[in-house]
This record gives sequence, structure tokens and C-alpha cells, in this order.
Amino acid sequence: MEPQEYDRWYETPRGRWIGQREVEMLVGALRPRPGESLLDVGCGTGFFTRKLSDRMTGQVVGVDINREWVEYARRTGAARASYAVADARELPFRKASFDLVVSITAHCFIREEVAAVCEIIRVTRRRFAIGLLNRQSFLWLQKGRQGGHGGYRGAHWHTVREAKSLLRGFPVQHLRVRTVIQVPTGGGFAQLFERVWPSALPTGAFILVAGDTV
Repeated sequence: MEPQEYDRWYETPRGRWIGQREVEMLVGALRPRPGESLLDVGCGTGFFTRKLSDRMTGQVVGVDINREWVEYARRTGAARASYAVADARELPFRKASFDLVVSITAHCFIREEVAAVCEIIRVTRRRFAIGLLNRQSFLWLQKGRQGGHGGYRGAHWHTVREAKSLLRGFPVQHLRVRTVIQVPTGGGFAQLFERVWPSALPTGAFILVAGDTV
């Protein structure tokens, strides 16, 4: 998939609603403070980097291993955000370099995901949030079976229990896990269903695991 094609999806009615829901959940979990810095690991086209930079007043940096997508993010990104090519398993930053660190579904495509989690915890000063694809969701039934389809091809889909276990043994506290996007069609029914579905039932397509470093 080309980066332009990926970003155009977020301009469709379905993509716009899903992107907004995910951004709102991210902001709610991170609760950025004035002047705080943020790192987006596996930023891809920079969609979430751009959206989060609109909610931040401090430094915002996006990194990805795909040079072509990083160049696209630089061309289309917000003026305040900067981008660099970097491997999520070996980030080129010192310990506690950023107040906030996010990684949105990038770990679903990293085989050594524990190493990538370790790097996120290492460079986080205050709070982190990791987004994953939920194997116990309608979206998995549509896009995740038999190796995945389209942009989901080759992705690893987690359960909520697996998402929690990723952080086991790390120096973190106040872990919070939520899911959103119960029905991934994005239409009126999906948006109504999202409002009435009990948040305690972890069946949304997008899992967010957030916590504080110790």
C-alpha cells in the first residue's frame, strides 16, 4: 500500500470516524500537560503524529523504519512535528527522553514485540500508550482471518489478556486497557452502537494499553 492511499482512507466517512475515535481515546489516556513532549513510534504516514501535535504544545517526533513513509510524513506533517527513520526495537534516544510515548498498531507487525515494548518503556518519562488490533472483534472476522487482508495482511492480532501480558515484568504502574470501534463500518448504526455498548466488554477492534513508568 502506498502512503497516499493509506492516508486517503482517513478522509472517507468511515476512516474519519474511526480515526477520531482512536485519537480521542489516545488523548484521554495520555492527558498531555502543557509543554510535554511526545514520541510516536511506528508513525507510518504521520496521521496520529499530526493529530496529536494539534493537542500538544511541546515537542512532537514521529519515527518509522520505512523511509518512504517517513518522507511522506515530513511533506504532509504539521509544522511543529519532526520525523526520523528509526527501528522500534532500537530507538536512537536516551532513557526518559519523552514525557509521552505512543505506538499505534505498529507492534502488530513487529515479530520481536517484547523488545519494542522494552524500548517504549525505556524512553518514556511519564506515560505511554500502545495500540493493538483485537482478535476478539468484528474487524478480525472481516479482515484478520487467513493471514489478513489488505493493510492487515501479516498482522498479529492480540487479545486483551495478551495485551496486558506484554507489560508484565516492566517497571510500569496504573495500567489501563480499553477497546473502541465495536462495529467497524462507521455508519450511523455503528456510531450509535458504539455509544450504547458497555465499555467493560473488550470487543472493540482497537485495544489501547496505557500506563505510567515508575
